[in-house]
Amino acid sequence: MDTTRPASRILSLLEILQDRPGISGPELAERLDVSTRTVRRYIVTLQDMGIPVEPNAGRSGGYALRPGFRLPPLMFSADEAIGLAMALLTIPANRHSGLPAPVGQALAKIERVLPNDLRDGVAAIRSQVSLPEYADWDTPGFPQPAVLAALAQARLGRHRVWFRYGRPTGDESAREVDPYGIGNVNGRWYLHGYCHLRQDRRTFRIDRIRRVDVLPQEFEMPEDLNVIKAIQESLAMSWQNWMVEIELDCPIDEAREEIPPTFAILDELPDGRTRMRASTSNLGWFASRALALPWEMTIISPPELRIAARTHAERLLRAAKSR
Repeated sequence: MDTTRPASRILSLLEILQDRPGISGPELAERLDVSTRTVRRYIVTLQDMGIPVEPNAGRSGGYALRPGFRLPPLMFSADEAIGLAMALLTIPANRHSGLPAPVGQALAKIERVLPNDLRDGVAAIRSQVSLPEYADWDTPGFPQPAVLAALAQARLGRHRVWFRYGRPTGDESAREVDPYGIGNVNGRWYLHGYCHLRQDRRTFRIDRIRRVDVLPQEFEMPEDLNVIKAIQESLAMSWQNWMVEIELDCPIDEAREEIPPTFAILDELPDGRTRMRASTSNLGWFASRALALPWEMTIISPPELRIAARTHAERLLRAAKSR
């Protein structure tokens, strides 16, 4: 916003009054880089527009909006509008609950006043983002709104994307990906698709994507793809150090009640038991988690996990014998 123009300064003044009720005239003058006389003139202008700005008693000459006054529509930048829409879309606890009525109404108001290109971006996010059956939210990094909108629009048009992908080590790689779907799992945003660099399906954290270019190449969507399930399975197998296979003496429905889908992939065995497949970078930690499950089990692989399980069991026995 160009704050050198009177109209822009008046709007800036209104924003300041919303954020700082009771702010003094001299403080307003300093924030707007004008004289206190000009501030008073701007206040009169707002009052003439029907906005109830009231002076506070006292020597400081503070100003505030009348309590209960319904403010006029706010103005958002492109990133702010899309970011707000993203935040509103993540409010439902799962994909069955839907948006609460006030939230849905707020999102509809935002969409109505957006320019066409931004409205299309929000609509793409709304239509393309998947939510799990049940969510367990955490507080991850938030993706760049423009990146999420570009990915959603590419998914909607079935166009390949190019992006730079960063890792926690600071390294970056360039990827070309067919974006099969966007999902929000445990409060974190993921892209699942076919990576042409790895020649296989991959899942990417969207907050690590630095920039996105939508390419002209089109792609075919795989049939019957469950985006959330694909993301969860990808997360369960994302650790490269050790691939784990364990057979559990329980039906698969019981196993699903105890084992999060991001921890392991579960398959039903012909005899009614359950195969658990997972990955880990720490066999000791994984052994402690697996042995906490309430069923008999057989460790199929790797052999090193059996050693870690024995070490953990011996530690538990020593703890049970200690006074």
